[in-house]
Amino acid sequence: MRLAHIHYPDLTSFTRISHLQQTLTTRLLTHKKALSAANDTASPLPPPPDPTIITFTPHPVYTTGRRDLPPSNTSPRDTTAAATPSPSPSTSNESQSHTTLSLPPPLEQIRSLLIPPTPYPSSQDQPPGKAEYHPTLRGGQTTYHGPGQMVAYTILDLRRLGLTPRCHIRLLENSVIDVLASYGVRGLVTEDPGVWVQPPSSPSPLPSQYGNGDDTAAQQLPHKITAVGVHLRRNISSFGIGFNVTQEPMWWFRQIVACGLEGREATSLAGLGVQADIPAVAGRFVQAFVRRVNRDFAAQGGKGKGEGIEEVYSVSEEDLLRE
Repeated sequence: MRLAHIHYPDLTSFTRISHLQQTLTTRLLTHKKALSAANDTASPLPPPPDPTIITFTPHPVYTTGRRDLPPSNTSPRDTTAAATPSPSPSTSNESQSHTTLSLPPPLEQIRSLLIPPTPYPSSQDQPPGKAEYHPTLRGGQTTYHGPGQMVAYTILDLRRLGLTPRCHIRLLENSVIDVLASYGVRGLVTEDPGVWVQPPSSPSPLPSQYGNGDDTAAQQLPHKITAVGVHLRRNISSFGIGFNVTQEPMWWFRQIVACGLEGREATSLAGLGVQADIPAVAGRFVQAFVRRVNRDFAAQGGKGKGEGIEEVYSVSEEDLLRE
């Protein structure tokens, strides 16, 4: 099996990535439907589309998962493709967009920071100091993506890779932990979603039951370095992770209760004293992902029953959309 990797080196709109993700997901679902039809009629089987990992850094955006969807009749699936009117530079129109934007309770307190999604395609610049709001179908609650983050979306057929939904989450988490280890940082998973690290002041990991009412213990709670949230439809995955590389996202995280975890803090590689650039982190994540798939889930040379990944190739957006 070959794995396609597309990396966006510059800041890009979340709407643009959502459009590409939807295109790739639809292809995999269409192939599954054709596969079922071919099995019923003994027709030749069409070749499956290659799995794809998209790595990128979006302009500031708050997204909600299924647990925090707003009180609106608008389907989150439609927001990635619908031509939602972009905010006007005028103060009156911008104020109107704040008023009419349908938000879940966790984001009401920062309504003045938020603007609607830009339409696709659009080359309009996002106003400084503002973040788009996108409801999505991924699991989980409210989080932030933006400058200083490496976001990776994995568009895969889980069955082809021999993955269960739970194994898929663990694969993402363990791939992040491997990346952290390559920078000399110990990552861990807890009862809460995502990947966590001990803050620099913590001399040793805490026991699984966090805190006992002691202020010192509370300060030593693990800090979140990577959010994980996915969506599955007929075992086709979308969305993925948001990995904090620099401290830029920290101000935006402090404006919300990220992932519904009151009193928990976020951190980044830079916050741990590690200097890294986003393209390098993206490359290490893809490499770690492939190693984990081949070692833990591939039938040939691994411990599982799925197909292995024999090659990773770089691809452009133009090539992906043309296929």
